Amino acid sequence: MDFQEILHQQFLGNSFEKYCWFSAFTLFGLIFKRIISKYLSRFIYKVLNRDDSIDIKTFDELLIKPIGFFVLLMFIYLGSLNIVFPQELNFGTNDFNINLILVKVFSIVVLFSIAKIALRFVDYFGIVFLNKAKNTKSKMDDQLIPFAIELGKIVVYIVLFFVLLSKIFDIDVTALAAGVGIGGIAIAMASKESLENLLGSFTIFFDKPFLVGDLVSTGSITGTVEKVGFRSTRIRTFDKSIVTVPNKNMISVELDNLGKRKVRRARFYVGLTYDTTIDQMKKVVNEIEILINDHPRTDKEGRVKFQEFGASSLDIMVLYYVNSTKWDDFIDVKEDINFKIMEIVMNNNCEFAFPSTTVYLQK
Repeated sequence: MDFQEILHQQFLGNSFEKYCWFSAFTLFGLIFKRIISKYLSRFIYKVLNRDDSIDIKTFDELLIKPIGFFVLLMFIYLGSLNIVFPQELNFGTNDFNINLILVKVFSIVVLFSIAKIALRFVDYFGIVFLNKAKNTKSKMDDQLIPFAIELGKIVVYIVLFFVLLSKIFDIDVTALAAGVGIGGIAIAMASKESLENLLGSFTIFFDKPFLVGDLVSTGSITGTVEKVGFRSTRIRTFDKSIVTVPNKNMISVELDNLGKRKVRRARFYVGLTYDTTIDQMKKVVNEIEILINDHPRTDKEGRVKFQEFGASSLDIMVLYYVNSTKWDDFIDVKEDINFKIMEIVMNNNCEFAFPSTTVYLQK
């Protein structure tokens, strides 16, 4: 038996030659998919990235893998064009059999690979616009772009869903849309919380109670807003952790936008012992007030007053405003003033009080 006879040998309805071609196309796709996808990625990069808003390495990381997978699927498809599905394995009816199932499954995989590429393009445009937003003074675009990225991905998933229903499962999308309209109320009731969060996100965008980068306090959470999405808002706390807050909570509870204020307030009490004289108390109060108002980082509106006769101390209220909203600046100024208050108290021969109890014994 020569080589030509071997190639024409039939197995499960196909010649050995057809199986060889199928294997060759598949093997070629596995070996060269990365090279082909890299060239395609570089070509797309030259077409889209005319202003160098994103580097080539980041672009390749986004697109090479999904394009490579799509290229492999295309080579498998080309190799299978001449392959006939064996009748011996084709169980079922004409409307539902293994051959049809395999075709449907392969089509679904192809559609998902195309959707993956589309999602990576959404990420690409998101990176481009975020890089441009960094050069603007407005924080609104920093907040709007992540929202638009999520919206773009949702659109891709919706299109994928309807294409699957129409092309793969042969469902009339128009009739389905009418059915969705009839069942819209039931869906809305079932997803009430999701709709509330979605409406909350729109309220945040239009009412603008805060922007990305603002320091906010809501409930027991205080931190910097990093992202506003469809469902939730991400806040970076002072502990450097990320807290995810549902958008409906961001608009339904009291929210203090600390980033809108120009100063930060410090308010505390200094307690001196009860053996402090009136003259000493007046000097300490006066010197602390001069210290605060003359400090280069305060707004000259400080208040220092002898306020309370405490249980074990004479309490002086100290209140001032630091000319910065940054936490680091605030604690630095507060530390500096605290050290100088200690010096004032010691220079006036006074002592700080601490909780104490005096017991009198009567014979």
